Amino acid sequence: MEFFIDPSRCIGCQGCVHACAECDSHRGISMIHLDFVDRSSSPQTTPTVCMHCIDPTCARVCPADAIKQTADGIVQSALQPRCIGCSNCVLACPFGVPRYIPKIDQMMKCDMCYDRTAVGLKPMCATVCPSGALYYGPREAIEKNRRAHPINTFTFGRQVVKTKVNFMAGSTVEELEIDVANFMEGAGEQERREDT
Repeated sequence: MEFFIDPSRCIGCQGCVHACAECDSHRGISMIHLDFVDRSSSPQTTPTVCMHCIDPTCARVCPADAIKQTADGIVQSALQPRCIGCSNCVLACPFGVPRYIPKIDQMMKCDMCYDRTAVGLKPMCATVCPSGALYYGPREAIEKNRRAHPINTFTFGRQVVKTKVNFMAGSTVEELEIDVANFMEGAGEQERREDT
């Protein structure tokens, strides 16, 4: 069983956000959120969950060693007795997932509903997604029924990140390159000036 995100199918219903808050380990706090792709020109949203990096940056930068990864690759929220609330993990995550929750003095993030997935159940968000934007199941099923194909390699500048969670992309995409500079207004214009 694997987790897949297909942003092209997200309809912005927020069912996943509400279901996530119902997960027993989240104490009523949703660990998933919807991002607007381009709020100025489209209502298109995409769900954002923890990608469960193979080598999690959030855990590497934690000075209190509060963030642990299970044997099967699930990166957990910070252990409350150890978390010092420094927010290093929040700043270091290339996907922008962890959140520091001041009222409980702890970093929390999507743990793929580990209390459920560890016993063979689907994460709460995937059980309620009506459009299939969030899917938890066998890889063969999603490859058979979707045009897009799953990838789990992302490039952020010089950092290559491999993840446990798969992202559905075009059939020719093998690795998704994400460079913040590409999204900055006038970035191409600045590069042209520097080249001359």
